Amino acid sequence: MTSRQTSYQPTPQDKFTFGLWTVGWQARDPFGDPTRPALDPVRTVNELAARGAYGVTFHDDDLFPFNAEDSERRVHIDRFKKALSETGMKVPMATTNLFSHPVFKDGAFTSNDRDIRRFAIRKVMRNIELAVELGAKIYVCWGGREGAESESSKDAYVALDRYREAFNTLGQFVLDNGYDIKFAMEPKPNEPRGDIFLPTIGHALAFIYTLEHPELVGLNPEVGHEQMANLNFVHGIAQALNQNKLFHIDLNGQRGPKYDQDFVFGHGDLKSAFFLVDLLERYNYQGPRHFDYKPVRTDGDSGVWASATANMRMYLILKERAANFRSDPRVIAAMKDSHIPDLEVATLASNETWRDLANDSFDPENAGARSYNYEALDQLAMEHLMGVTN
Repeated sequence: MTSRQTSYQPTPQDKFTFGLWTVGWQARDPFGDPTRPALDPVRTVNELAARGAYGVTFHDDDLFPFNAEDSERRVHIDRFKKALSETGMKVPMATTNLFSHPVFKDGAFTSNDRDIRRFAIRKVMRNIELAVELGAKIYVCWGGREGAESESSKDAYVALDRYREAFNTLGQFVLDNGYDIKFAMEPKPNEPRGDIFLPTIGHALAFIYTLEHPELVGLNPEVGHEQMANLNFVHGIAQALNQNKLFHIDLNGQRGPKYDQDFVFGHGDLKSAFFLVDLLERYNYQGPRHFDYKPVRTDGDSGVWASATANMRMYLILKERAANFRSDPRVIAAMKDSHIPDLEVATLASNETWRDLANDSFDPENAGARSYNYEALDQLAMEHLMGVTN
């Protein structure tokens, strides 16, 4: 075993990234005031770089105050850029805060008020320009306020037209300016709205193909968001990968269909996290491994950085154990016993059509008696997850 495997020390080659809003969360919640002071983005860059991270991401309002004057805005940007240059940290993704200010209480792209919708698109366009300046290739769009608490308050049919109009406008803005950047939609079923439009991976994928430039838009799924809807996140990511629409991913931990818990990655459904890492690594996902989590409210400053390290360490541990699982001769034999390799064989040969199916001889009674022995295979997966390899 190498020293890397023993220590699970992250390096920039792992492409681990964090949002400024993650480690910078002051632990304010609906029932309590902040328990930690605000973090200077420059310190965040330095602390994460020292721990082996690859980069940081941000909302516009994470970096400078809402409605900051141009001169004030530039001071914050230049300090941030200097820290990035000194540490070698990257900004692979950026996004826009369209949910905190009261102006967005009824949504941004789907607000009932036209002037608010126009303001929201302008706000995004301006931050896209900054994202390009900082080298970002992905622009995440989370519609946290795009929804409703009551069907009487929002025409969902028309709201989707406005949503589509916003993405078409932003896509044309990127094309007309020659920007090398793509959009990644982030689905979520609810919270802060009672119901959010495009709540799951499947909803968002269907919407993307109605856009004028679907090639510019993919997904940024989040572990907790899909699990809040009681869905299988690994299956959702498999579909996004299969359709070449996994542009970015948010990793965290969640325990079932509750509020958005944002635990450290793996500190929720550990088995799902194991198979998620297995999937991302086997199918060679090239994007950042982005941690969108919140350090627990009960911890102080030292706990913030311990939790950042924990996210990266958890991913590396699961990556190693998933690789060991796949290479274990017992697992390979169990997979063969479970007919898993057969799924890779096309149902129809390259020279066959539907007509050829009529000529097959098949005994459904005999086939129905087959055992797939999944329990033995699943036990091996759990043992590798727990570090038991013999």
